Amino acid sequence: MRRSTPSTLLVAVLLVAGCGAGPPDPTGTTAPPPSEPPATVAPAPASTAGPFSPTDVAWLQLTVAMAERLLPVLELVPARTTDPAWRRLAAQVEATERADLERARRLLADSGAPATNPHEGHDMPGMVTAEEVTVLRAATGSPFHRLLAGHLRAHLAQATRVAVAEQRAGSHPATTAMAGAVVRDGDAHLTRLDRLDRPTSTAPPTTAAAR
Repeated sequence: MRRSTPSTLLVAVLLVAGCGAGPPDPTGTTAPPPSEPPATVAPAPASTAGPFSPTDVAWLQLTVAMAERLLPVLELVPARTTDPAWRRLAAQVEATERADLERARRLLADSGAPATNPHEGHDMPGMVTAEEVTVLRAATGSPFHRLLAGHLRAHLAQATRVAVAEQRAGSHPATTAMAGAVVRDGDAHLTRLDRLDRPTSTAPPTTAAAR
């Protein structure tokens, strides 16, 4: 399993670096250490109309913010690599992200939530920073592949993690159904990425091999 098990209660407070301080956790639980950020999403407006819960709206807002960060990275791929396998993977992920972005925006409009992005300017888990995009723009070939793989893996793992939390804690049927699709697509993309980006073994040679 790639994803961490999320809390069964998705607290509507984002307690991750770069997103500012929020109100205390109403559950009274202790936040995980920085190396394993909690699967939580940002606060949603208390006045959200219709059958959407604050958790549903918060997850949709985070999904929009994450997709908007990843798409500029995927748009770099055709100019930074000629490898058909990497181009194909980037195109597949881009198609999924654009579809999810459109669907999330449509659901947010249905919910009556503000159209503004509450995560604007925040660097959160799974998001590519402006500095990292600058580094990507200067890379080509294998170095670009390594950087791209790291960013894709971080994004897909975090998107899957919070989508599982939405499935468990959300209440709006179309939104939780979308979360299920995000989990399935994320796992499929991670499997394709693993085939392209196999880790290189760093184990020392055995005594027999050394002789």
